[in-house]
Amino acid sequence: MGFPRLSAFLSTVSLAGLLALSGCVASPPAHFYQLQQGNPVLPEDNRGVAVLLGPLQVADYLKRESVVQRQLDGNLSVSREARWAGSLEDDIARLLLRQLAARLDSSRLALYPDRIGFKPEVQVLLNIDRLDSGPQQAAVLEAQWRLLDAQGQMRGSRVVRLERPHTGSMVNQLRVQSELLQELAGLIAEAVKAMPASAAAPAATPARQRPQPRRSAPPSAEPRIPVVSPAAGAGEVYRF
Repeated sequence: MGFPRLSAFLSTVSLAGLLALSGCVASPPAHFYQLQQGNPVLPEDNRGVAVLLGPLQVADYLKRESVVQRQLDGNLSVSREARWAGSLEDDIARLLLRQLAARLDSSRLALYPDRIGFKPEVQVLLNIDRLDSGPQQAAVLEAQWRLLDAQGQMRGSRVVRLERPHTGSMVNQLRVQSELLQELAGLIAEAVKAMPASAAAPAATPARQRPQPRRSAPPSAEPRIPVVSPAAGAGEVYRF
């Protein structure tokens, strides 16, 4: 009678072990994050300088679904739990566009390449070379921008490196990264404001000159006397 009980006991232990093992290898639940856009006060009227943001380029290691973490030795690791709710590149573009609109007090902004019917007075070309942090690494943003005027001439260029500490949690890390992007938007806005007004204004199209009618030569007071060439063998030339 003891054998059936022992067999049932071993089966229960085996099932419990399998359940525990499956729990160990199961992937942890994913958490999805977005950059914090802040609370910029957006202008309502159709006013302000016309700004085209883009092309915007981000580093290749940021073009992924998972959040990248930087370790103490400088290596990068991909988080299993933290993921972006969408495209990080698009999230950065939306954040910068809203921040620039508020800081420039302008509703005339467009995001490259969507510029149908839009004539920019200033174009911002932007590269995001680094945007990351780690549990024990501060949040760092490295970027470069160039400003083009209405004629396509470069009016300014700058390379910046911004850094801020955080408390270590993933939520706080990404909040601080958002604040760095907002600070970047403020620096770009100040550079746009510093551009000469003549540079931001589109070039005036020169007025087309109407062709002047040709004036005929005034008639001479005296009729012109024809000159007759001498015929071959003629000894005299007669003028009338």
